[in-house]
Amino acid sequence: MAELLQVIRGMHDILPAEMPVWNQLEDEYRALAESYGYRQIRTPIVEKTALFARSIGAVTDIVEKEMYSFEDRNGDSLSLRPENTASVVRAGLQAGMLQDQQQRLWYCGPMFRHERPQKGRYRQFHQLGAETFGIAGADIEAELILLAARFWKRLGLEDIDLQINSLGSSDCRQRFRSILVEYFRDHYAALDEDSQRRLESNPLRILDSKNPDMQTLIEAAPALKDSVDQESRDHFDELTDILDKNGVPYQVNQRLVRGLDYYCHTVFEWVTDTLGSQGTVCGGGRYDGLVEQLGGKPNFAAGFSMGCERLVSMLIDQDKARAESGSDVYLLMRGENSVALAQQLAEALRDHMPGLELVVHAGAGSFKSQMRKADKSGASIALILGESEIEAGTVAVKFLREDRPQDEILQSEITTQMASLLGNN
Repeated sequence: MAELLQVIRGMHDILPAEMPVWNQLEDEYRALAESYGYRQIRTPIVEKTALFARSIGAVTDIVEKEMYSFEDRNGDSLSLRPENTASVVRAGLQAGMLQDQQQRLWYCGPMFRHERPQKGRYRQFHQLGAETFGIAGADIEAELILLAARFWKRLGLEDIDLQINSLGSSDCRQRFRSILVEYFRDHYAALDEDSQRRLESNPLRILDSKNPDMQTLIEAAPALKDSVDQESRDHFDELTDILDKNGVPYQVNQRLVRGLDYYCHTVFEWVTDTLGSQGTVCGGGRYDGLVEQLGGKPNFAAGFSMGCERLVSMLIDQDKARAESGSDVYLLMRGENSVALAQQLAEALRDHMPGLELVVHAGAGSFKSQMRKADKSGASIALILGESEIEAGTVAVKFLREDRPQDEILQSEITTQMASLLGNN
């Protein structure tokens, strides 16, 4: 017997029994995003490696350690996308969508990072996201936050808290970066290996360190707010005013930096303490520098992404997951001449009731085994077509979820009577 192959470590199957909650998540997000005027975009899962090296940064952990990169037959370096913001910007530039235009876009799809697998973190993971372009004010940042807040409400999720911060303008961020590098250089021996490596390339990420031995040093570090100019403060005040007027609670977290260099002004994260160490379920902010960084003209941009696996876990843990639904009708048959007629009746029902969930038994089997499968399907009604029904031009109706006597209807009336039969169950 051949060896049974297993799923790759860090990847995971989403089985049919799990799909209702995934569909719940994606359906709710699609409806919500489009109600705010966002249009869907889909990008390839494979891009040129240079796209992510330029957007995320060539010396970041993601690019250096976590991306799935390879050379294709032409010798080009390609990568499975580790995130989708860069791909959306690339697509927008390539299609001419970002020139003197405002865009509100949303996406859904798989991303790939070679990280250590743990609860809520996989090497293939899925994200829902939104990206906006050409809008300068804090109002669009507030809209993104309000959209996410409404999403939690529609899903019924609890225990998700909002943290926000202002990074100021790109000049403010650069000034703070220099101050931070000088401070950490003076305490170089106290930095762990990761922080020493990040000191020159991405010092703001040191502020995100979870190493308990470094927390005193980090708490004593210069504060970002001292480097933020008045214009940036006014921008942040506009954001908090909108959130206050809409009753959205938040915490200003001075250590929240979203360590990528293209972020500026507002950054935010929605966090929970119900998922262990993987507490961030949604993160984003303003990234005005990225469009120019990827070859376009300077442009305003803001967005967010959220982790589907973590949200699915929360829906299940909080008992807010949509239950797996059964079919409405199971059509079974007896006799050699029943198969073709059964399929004909089934197709007539599907034509008349497009949303009907109808399973036609296949693969023969005894009447008893067919009834077991009908019951297991979760169907409300079993339609029975045997030789006597064929001769009489009828179909027997057995109610599987209600104590009602078996009924019989004419085949010619099946399409008109089915709605009322289901409505009585």
